Amino acid sequence: MTGVPDISPTDTWAALEKDPNALLVDVRTDAEWNFVGVPDLSALGKQVVLIPWQVFPGMQVNGHFVEHLRKAGVTAESHVFYICRSGARSLAAGQAAQHGGFPHAYNVADGFEGPVDHEGHRGTVAGWKADKLPWRQR
Repeated sequence: MTGVPDISPTDTWAALEKDPNALLVDVRTDAEWNFVGVPDLSALGKQVVLIPWQVFPGMQVNGHFVEHLRKAGVTAESHVFYICRSGARSLAAGQAAQHGGFPHAYNVADGFEGPVDHEGHRGTVAGWKADKLPWRQR
C-alpha cells in the first residue's frame, strides 16, 4: 500500500463490522478521550485501542507509538483505522505505522469531531459524531 488513504467514518464502521481482525486506533490525547468521548464499538464486540500520537500537555510526538501498536496486538496483516479529532494526527500516525511495518493503515476522514461549524462547534458538520456513529463518555 502506498500512502494512507482516507476513509469515511461510516465506511470505517462497515469495515470494522466486516473484518473481525480490523482495529480502530484512537490517537487523540487522554484529555480528549476523557472529556470529549470515544467511539463505542461494543455493538461490534470490539473495543477501540487508545494510543496517543502526541502526549498531553506538551504535545510532543509519542516516540513509542509503533511499539505501543505491537503491544496492543497489531500485526503486519492487521487492517488498522486511525482516528483523531479531525483527521490530521491520525494521518501522521498512519504514516508512522506504515513506516514501522504496518502497511494496512487507513485515516478516518474528518476524525471524531470534524471541522467547526458556523458557530465554532465541532461534531455537527462531519466526522464520527456527526455521522451518528456510536460513542460514549469515558
